[in-house]
Amino acid sequence: MKSGGYRYVWQHPEWPHWSYDPKRLMPLLAQVHQAQGLLRGQLHGLGMDQQDQANLRVLTEDVLKTSEIEGASLNPESVRSSIARRLGVDIGALAPSDRHVEGVVDMVLDATSNYQTPLTVQRLFAWHAGMFPTGQSGLSKIRTGDWRDDADGPMQVVSGPMHRPKVHFEAPPAQQLDAEVKDFLLWFNVDQQDDPLIKAGLAHLWFVTLHPFDDGNGRIARAVGDMVLARADQSANRFYSLSSQIQLERKAYYDGLERTQKGDLNVTEWLAWFLGCLLRAVQRSDETLSLVLGKATFWKRWASTSMNERQIKLLNRLLDGFDGKLTTSKWAAIAKCSQDTAHRDIKDLMEKSVLKQAEGGGRSTSYVLTGC
Repeated sequence: MKSGGYRYVWQHPEWPHWSYDPKRLMPLLAQVHQAQGLLRGQLHGLGMDQQDQANLRVLTEDVLKTSEIEGASLNPESVRSSIARRLGVDIGALAPSDRHVEGVVDMVLDATSNYQTPLTVQRLFAWHAGMFPTGQSGLSKIRTGDWRDDADGPMQVVSGPMHRPKVHFEAPPAQQLDAEVKDFLLWFNVDQQDDPLIKAGLAHLWFVTLHPFDDGNGRIARAVGDMVLARADQSANRFYSLSSQIQLERKAYYDGLERTQKGDLNVTEWLAWFLGCLLRAVQRSDETLSLVLGKATFWKRWASTSMNERQIKLLNRLLDGFDGKLTTSKWAAIAKCSQDTAHRDIKDLMEKSVLKQAEGGGRSTSYVLTGC
């Protein structure tokens, strides 16, 4: 126990009255606001179709990365198709729906699209139930659409082997959750004292500290934070992904949470890291905009070139950032066609100068877009 008689921040006698040093955070806040302003300026130069494509790309990445942070992998095509279907963005053929994907997509879109609607217990329950449609997390049965009950002991964040686990954090007891969440939601929906970017960092931290569900708390905490960011932007469109940046800085993220949850109520250090991470996320949006512009330029160049659906699908995959090298085998697998058909598709695009053979040998021939 600390000298103050508590081990975790929620046991502090002044809980949950967070504090921070505004002077320390002011320079970071100014940098983030400036970066957001520059991003808005870049977006003015994009057409509506290009903005829709950028929004789709960022939301897809957000859903994928918020799940990856927790060690869960979702199918990228299913995620992209699910979001495109809801936003009404034309991406050609859509992948079959996946109920595990649909729940995460529903949550992220509800948080960002309906950012002006108050956050309620019922809304949180709906997000949680949607994320776990089978009532299970992996092989374990969990309570869905309801707070945890601690029937198997206190809610703890642990790592390491089962016979010698390391406890990183223990959440408040289940019997306190109704009151704790009530305080959180009152602050979230009513309090306007903090800069919205500060509020996003506090909301994220506060919710994940309560850890009110059996599973999915991190993903919901990030959705809650994104909801505040959407309010700050006064826009449902997302052009940067904080979850994607957190995934890149995953160790620092978890280390920062653990230090803060075992600290006092002065959360200046956590907010400094959060704002820095947010700044880097906004700055990385240049990559998204470059890809969107590059894709639009590519299709404008080849607008009059005849292509079949398989070719269009695979070229879009390359333009969206293909993982690894494009080979005949990968083409056949993705397009669900024979090797011979894949070879003919590729040969046709090479004859039209759309594709070319990649430099360097290797065990199999690979292909890239002309001009890349």
